[in-house]
This record gives sequence, structure tokens and C-alpha cells, in this order.
Amino acid sequence: MSVEIRTKGVKPLTNSFGHLQRRFGDKPATRYQEATYDIQSTANFHYKPLWDPTREMFDARRTAVVMKDWYALKDPRQFYYGNYTTTRAKQQDAIDRTLDFVEKRDLLRSLSQDARERIIHAIVPLRHYEWGANTNSAHVAAYGYGTAITSPAMMNTADRLGMAQHISRIGLLIDGNSGDALLAAQALWTDHPDWQPLRREVERLFVTRDWFEVFVAQLLVADALVYPLFYQHIDGALGGGGSSALSSLNDHLLRWYEETAKWIDAVIKTAAADSAENKALISGWVQTWRNRLAPALQPIVQRVLGNQADDALASVLAALDARAAKLGLSL
Repeated sequence: MSVEIRTKGVKPLTNSFGHLQRRFGDKPATRYQEATYDIQSTANFHYKPLWDPTREMFDARRTAVVMKDWYALKDPRQFYYGNYTTTRAKQQDAIDRTLDFVEKRDLLRSLSQDARERIIHAIVPLRHYEWGANTNSAHVAAYGYGTAITSPAMMNTADRLGMAQHISRIGLLIDGNSGDALLAAQALWTDHPDWQPLRREVERLFVTRDWFEVFVAQLLVADALVYPLFYQHIDGALGGGGSSALSSLNDHLLRWYEETAKWIDAVIKTAAADSAENKALISGWVQTWRNRLAPALQPIVQRVLGNQADDALASVLAALDARAAKLGLSL
């Protein structure tokens, strides 16, 4: 008796979902496309929100920016839940190894009292800046239009909590896990004159209604000033006391910022190129928040950098202006 084994290929009737076929043609879709495109609810809403009865539950009119296709604002990283969580898990493993190295050797606790106090004053309060950024990113995710923008905004919301926790762990490494550094940083953020101008601008964004303006102000302008200033210029000044350990911890923050900037730039460039009106509107927002945030950062930068403060601020402002020009904006 012989047994004959045959293989037979079965051709699928369709290669992807109907809405993806209409956009990309009848070909296999990527995971990113399946998780992103044409998922935004557009019809059959039960009621208009009582807090905003002039608009639908999901309404493109919640921003002055107008797009021909909201799904043009795609993420060049092509993050969806699966590869986003995998990527962040690998990065967190690397961060934990660095934190363990610093903790086991007591590198931050071994600094002088003055150096520890300077780090607490200049770096640890940024955990509250990150909490504010978390709130502002959540605003974009909640009121934005189109999954291409709201999905990565929600991921950014989670990222900002991670950044706040990372900075909190730096504080705990300084105070030996007592929590004193975190309490001191909270008092600095809420009461110290150096931090009040920046706190005011972060909280001003809490009551800014246009979600795209919040996106521009927080994720483009504010982050483009805060991250280079604190994690490069101020980090360099604090590291002068022998704290290379602090630089190794801050390096993770900078790496995240550089990765996220790719998404921010892609969104801004695409929206500005969509129409002359968008370009003028976004350019105006960049100019407005640039002019608010630069003076707001002056007190804390002046405290740490002294006579080098003006040069540091001028450097990050010039980098922001060059970046905006590269994105097609006119300041």
C-alpha cells in the first residue's frame, strides 16, 4: 500500500479588509495599516456631547487645521500596539540595567551635597513637566481626528509617564529611596520662582482648546527647548562635578526624544504642506509658543548655567528655528 502526499495551495478570495483595499488596492496589508487606517468613527453617533453640543462626538472641527485626508498624518515609525510595546520593553530593559549599575555603585549618592542639591533643583522637578506633557498628549489623543494621529498620541501619553517615572528614579537614587528628593522637587515645581514661568506655560496648555495647537506647542516647541537645554547643556554643567552617572541616565531621555521627533516632524511637515492656510496657522502657533516658552525657561537656566545661560538658550532656539524651516514653516 502506498500513500501519496500532495500539497495544494489555496488562493485567498481577498488579501485584506475592504476599507484597506479601497485605499491601497487588493494586496496584503501591513499590521500598521490594519491597526491605523480608516478606523475613525464617522457616522451613527448616539448623541452630541452635552459639553459641546455644536459638534459631533468625533469631529474634525475641533482644530482650525483642515486636512484633505487625516490619514496622511502617518507615523514613520509605523508603531501599532504590538511593535510599540515590544520596542519599549527592550528599551526599558536597557534603562533598568543602567539604573542598577548606578544604584549598586551608589554613584549619585556619592556626589557632594552641593552636587546632589543642584541635580534635585535642576532635573528632578522635570518629572512634573512630563506629567503635564502626559496630560497634553492625552488631550490630543482624546480630541484628535483620525487614528493615524490619535494612536501615536496615546502611545506618547504612556511614554511621558515613563519619562516621569525615570526622572523620579533618579531622585530616589540621590536620596537613597527615602522620597525626600521627590518631595523637594514637588515643592520646587509648585512654589520656587525659578520654575513658576515654565509651570505657567505647561498649565496654559491645559486650557488650550485646539488639540493641534497643543500638539505643536507641547511636542514640537516645548520639547525642542526643554530636552536639549536640560539633558545636554544643564547636564553638562552638572556633570562637571563628576556626575557622569547622571549623563548616562539622561542619555535614555535624549534617545527617546530623538526617536519621537521623527513622528512629530512627519506630522507637522505633512499638515503644513497640505495647504497655505495650514502652513500659516502652524507657523503662527510655533512663533507664539516659542516666544512664551523661551522667557519661561530663562530663570531656571540662568540659575544653573549663570553667564552661559544666554548662549545655551540661543543655541536651542536656533535649532528650533532651523527645524521649523526644514518642516516648511515660516517664522
